[in-house]
Amino acid sequence: MDLLATNILFAGNNFQRLLGGLWTTIWIALLSLAIGLILGTVLGMLRTLNNRFLRLILRLYLEFFRIVPTVVLLFLVYYILPRQLNINLPADQVAVLVFALWVAAEFSDIVRGALDSVPQHQREAGLAIGLSHWQLFHYVLLPQALTLELPATINLATRVVKTTSLLMLISVMDVINIGQQIIEANGQTHPNGIFLIYGVIFFFYFIVDYLLSLLAKRMNIVRQH
Repeated sequence: MDLLATNILFAGNNFQRLLGGLWTTIWIALLSLAIGLILGTVLGMLRTLNNRFLRLILRLYLEFFRIVPTVVLLFLVYYILPRQLNINLPADQVAVLVFALWVAAEFSDIVRGALDSVPQHQREAGLAIGLSHWQLFHYVLLPQALTLELPATINLATRVVKTTSLLMLISVMDVINIGQQIIEANGQTHPNGIFLIYGVIFFFYFIVDYLLSLLAKRMNIVRQH
């Protein structure tokens, strides 16, 4: 490898640009998760109700986001729907919308499974003391389900962070898009710089996902105590 390729990383404002792209990746992932987890909680609760039609619709919603690749959804919302509906959304807003709906679909199944895992006698005890269905969710079911949801939720969060690598396909200036621009601008003088730049990007993704893993372990320890 060309040792001078390391100059690419610190030439001009290249490293600052990579950090800016990393921040774009992080805030899109965090905002998508925040919206998706809230919506997914509501949908997961609704999936436990004794309403076959509603449960069928929500099941189809989940299967749609499981079957259709994320890249197809991004292209659909960013390139196709704006032409059909004459609505133009910035690429970062499209990313948040698609990722939030995907997270909501996946998390609804996590919530449903966690709620169904709460012992039946807990439900019966709550109803016996006069709690309404929504009070039962709030005071009895959701607090117990939260512990059960934690590992799957962190796994979903890491998947979202890794899947943000697709955002360069809709021109979001994320860390990979900026890294690619740096590589192309210096490809003639330092062709081996690609290894350094993508190595740094790999390190960024590793750190973010590793911190999420540490957070999950910490939260689990706190809840056990």
